[in-house]
Amino acid sequence: MHNGSCLCGSVAFTIDGDLSPPSACHCGQCRKQSGHVWSSTWTHQDNLSFSASDTLSWYRASDIARRGFCSNCGSFLFWQHNKEDTISISMGAFDAPTGLKLSKHIFVADKGDYYDITDDLPQEAQ
Repeated sequence: MHNGSCLCGSVAFTIDGDLSPPSACHCGQCRKQSGHVWSSTWTHQDNLSFSASDTLSWYRASDIARRGFCSNCGSFLFWQHNKEDTISISMGAFDAPTGLKLSKHIFVADKGDYYDITDDLPQEAQ
């Protein structure tokens, strides 16, 4: 079981189930919304429950997915594809320790020009 929340605590959640190995997304949308690289894990949406969610808001940044954030503090928490029953959760929102390790970089073709990826993890163009 893993617990997490936004910065102000107005959105708090529990994951009761398996989490995928985390990835670091370098796409333009994640960089703009998070301020840099967005690292996330995913799980089946039925594994997610909320103890607080009054300020959880959703933004449709594209036709294929929505992004969940706290409307009070602005924390970017979730990414959910329209046609999938999984949900991605921000690694930064989890209470430590998570026991998870970054597994790969995705959308590296879109990465910012202001940094380099210097680890040996796999890199996917998209």
